[in-house]
Amino acid sequence: MNPICLCLNFLLVLGEGARRLHVSAAFNAKAKVAMSRFEPGTSISYEKLHENIDIVRKRLNRPLTLSEKIVYGHLDDPMGQDIARGRTYLRLRPDRVAMQDATAQMAMLQFISSGLPKVAVPSTIHCDHLIEAQIGGVEDLKRAKEVNQEVYNFLATAGAKYGVGFWKPGSGIIHQIILENYAYPGVLLIGTDSHTPNGGGLGSICIGVGGADAVDVMAGIPWELKCPNVIGVKLTGSLSGWTSPKDVILKVAGILTVKGGTGAIVEYHGPGVDSISCTGMATICNMGAEIGATTSVFPYNHRMKTYLNKTGRADIAALADKHKDDLVPDKGCKYDQVIEINLSELKPHINGPFTPDLAHPVSEIGAVAEKNGWPLEVKVGLIGSCTNSSYEDMGRAASLAKQALDKGLKCKAAFTVTPGSEQIRATIERDGFSKILRDVGGVVLANACGPCIGQWDRKDVKKGEKNTIVTSYNRNFTSRNDANPATHAFVTSPEIVTALAIAGTLKFDPETDYLTAANGEKFKLEPPNGDELPARDFDPGQDTYQHPPAESGSVMVDVSPTSTRLQLLEPFDKWNGKDLEDLQVLIKVKGKCTTDHISAAGPWLKFRGHLDNISNNMLIGAINIENDAVNKIKNRLTGEYGGVPDVARHYKANGLSWVVVGDDNYGEGSSREHAALEPRHLGGRVILVKSFARIHETNLKKQGMLPLTFADPTDYDKIRPDDKISITGLATFAPGKPLKGVVKHGDGSQDIITLNHTFNENQVEWFHAGSALNRMKELQ
Repeated sequence: MNPICLCLNFLLVLGEGARRLHVSAAFNAKAKVAMSRFEPGTSISYEKLHENIDIVRKRLNRPLTLSEKIVYGHLDDPMGQDIARGRTYLRLRPDRVAMQDATAQMAMLQFISSGLPKVAVPSTIHCDHLIEAQIGGVEDLKRAKEVNQEVYNFLATAGAKYGVGFWKPGSGIIHQIILENYAYPGVLLIGTDSHTPNGGGLGSICIGVGGADAVDVMAGIPWELKCPNVIGVKLTGSLSGWTSPKDVILKVAGILTVKGGTGAIVEYHGPGVDSISCTGMATICNMGAEIGATTSVFPYNHRMKTYLNKTGRADIAALADKHKDDLVPDKGCKYDQVIEINLSELKPHINGPFTPDLAHPVSEIGAVAEKNGWPLEVKVGLIGSCTNSSYEDMGRAASLAKQALDKGLKCKAAFTVTPGSEQIRATIERDGFSKILRDVGGVVLANACGPCIGQWDRKDVKKGEKNTIVTSYNRNFTSRNDANPATHAFVTSPEIVTALAIAGTLKFDPETDYLTAANGEKFKLEPPNGDELPARDFDPGQDTYQHPPAESGSVMVDVSPTSTRLQLLEPFDKWNGKDLEDLQVLIKVKGKCTTDHISAAGPWLKFRGHLDNISNNMLIGAINIENDAVNKIKNRLTGEYGGVPDVARHYKANGLSWVVVGDDNYGEGSSREHAALEPRHLGGRVILVKSFARIHETNLKKQGMLPLTFADPTDYDKIRPDDKISITGLATFAPGKPLKGVVKHGDGSQDIITLNHTFNENQVEWFHAGSALNRMKELQ
C-alpha cells in the first residue's frame, strides 16, 4: 500500500520576513486520510528566541544555562523584565498548551466561563486517563468509549468549538504524543499534567500546570512563573549493560528527595549525555516531577536529531542545527547546585516502597526488603506508562522475555505492558515485540495511563492484603496504582521489571543471580539490548486525531444540568475586604499529603468535570493527627465524627469557613487543580503548612485560596485540632509582607504566629477578585 503523505503546515518565522514552508513526512496511514496534527499558526521562531536571548544575556552580562535561554527567550518583555533566580516572577509567552482528558474537562469548563471565542495559542486535548485496565487493550478501550461517551463528546465538541485539537481515546499517553508530534528543541510548552517535563528529552522546556494556568495561556495572557533556580546534573561516562536511563533519575531522586528540586529546573549536561537516547532523556525528564522540579531539560544533540528525523520532522532538525548555539548551555554558565554522576559506574536502581525517592541498588533490595518486612514475592510486574513506553524500552524488555522463552520459562508474576502511543503499539506489534511479551505471560493493555494512575481493576489481591508490585512508572505513593494501601510498589526500569517478573521475587539480581530453565539447567540472563528506533520507521497505526474545524459557529457544546459527570462552573465569591476571622481547623494533617491524598484519582476520575461530585473525595486519604485515621474527623459543631468532605459541607452550610493545617511539601505529586478547587468549593479559605509543592501552591492561589506557610515551622506543633485561627493584616495584603495568625485554643489561650506567603501583585488581585478567572473577566 502506498504511503500517504502527511503535510504538516506550520509557519516558520525567520527574522523580519516570514515564509511558509510545507514539511512532508511519509506515514503508512493504513488508507486513512491523515489530517495535519499542527494547527494553523503553529510557529517555530528560532530568530525570535535568539533575539530575546541576546537581549537578556547583555542585560545580565553573564553566560546563560540552556534552561535560562529557553525560558528567558520566551519573555513577554525581555527588555524590562526583572530577572532574579528564585525571587522574581517572570511573564512568559508559551508556544503551546496540552491537556489530558481528566484535567482538560475542568480547563475547558473554565475557558468556556471566560467567554472567549477561540484559544489564542495552539492547544490539544489527549484522551488517556479515563481508560481502565481490566482485560486487555481492545476490550478495555471499547468499554471506556461506552462508559465515558458523555465526557469524550464534551471534550471533542469543546475542542472543535474553541479551536483545540482532539486526540481520541486510544491515541496514547499525552506525553508520548507530545514527544512524537509537538516537542522540539527550544519550545516552551505547558501541560495540565505534572509529567509534562517528559518533553525535555527533546530539548524542550515543558512545564506541568493546573487548568487555570492553561486557561491564561489559551486566552493569550502572559503566563507567570517564579524565576527558577537551575540545578545542573553533570553526566560523565556512558550507559551500558543492565543500567538504563531510568537509573539516572532514580539515583537523582535518592540524592535530592521529593522536594529537593522545588523551584528549580534540572539541567543535564556533560559528555555522558550523548550515550542516552532521546526517549531515554525523556524518561529522565519525566520523573523529574518526583523531585518537585519545575521541569528538566537536555541540550540539543545528534540523538534528538535522529529522533526528529524518524518522527517525520527532518526540517525542524535542520533548523535546530542552524540554531544549535541557542539550544545548548553557554560555556562558563553557573548552576545553583551541581550533581555529578558517572554513568559508567551507575548501577541499576529500584525505588520505594510508598515514595519515589527511597533509592536502592537492585543488588541490595532483597536484603533491604527482608530487613523491613516487605513482601519478597513479586505479584505483578508492570511496564510502560508515560515514563517508559518507548520503542527502545519495549525492545529491551522483549529481549529478556525472549531469553526466558528460549529456556522454557514464563513470568512467575503477572505481567502487563502499556504502549505509550498508537504509533508505539502498531510498531511493536509489527516488529514482533508484542507477541514475545504476550508469550512470556504479558497482557498488552490499551494505549493509556491505566494502572500508573490507578485505573486498574485489580483482582488478584484483596484490599488490605500486603503484597509487592514492581513498575516502570514514576509514582508509587500509598494506594496510587490499585487503591490498596498495603501494596508495596517499587519503581524501576522496564528491564528490571521484566527480570523480576520472570524471577517472581525481589531477591533476584539479574547481574549476578541464576534462573533455572525448564530442563533444570542454571542460566543467567544476558544484559538487555534493543534498537533505539525502528529500522523500518514507525508504523503510525490508526489515525486518531481530530483537527478543529476552520468554522465552528454551528458546533454545540452541551452540558446537561442533570449530568453526574459534567457541571458548568459558578464563580467563586470575592473577598469581602475583611480579615478572615475564626476559621475552624477542619483537619490537621500528619505527614505526607500529596494531591492523591487531597483528591484521589482511580474511580474518582469519572467526576473530574463535576466539581460538586468530585468534592466528595476531598482529603479522604489524609491522616488526621488527632486519631491517626483517614477520613475521620470531629465535627466541632455537632461533636460527632464524620468524613472530611461531609464535615466540610456541614461547616459551609452553617456559614463556618475553615482552614487545613499541613506538613512539609504539601500538595506533592500530580498537577490536579481539583485538589485546590475542592477546598474552595466546600468553604475552605486557607491552607496553612510548613511548605508547598510548586504546582499546588499556584493552583490554590488561582482559585482564591490563601496558601500560607509558618514563618517558624515549629509553630505547626502549636496548632490543636479543635483550634480556630484568624488571619489578620489582609487590608494591607502585599507581596513580601507576612500576615499574622491568631490561634485561639479551646481553653481560651491564644498564640500569635507569623505567616509567610509568595503572592505577587497580580496574585493578590486574584485573591481580591475571588479567583484568577474572576480577575480575567474583570479585565475584559
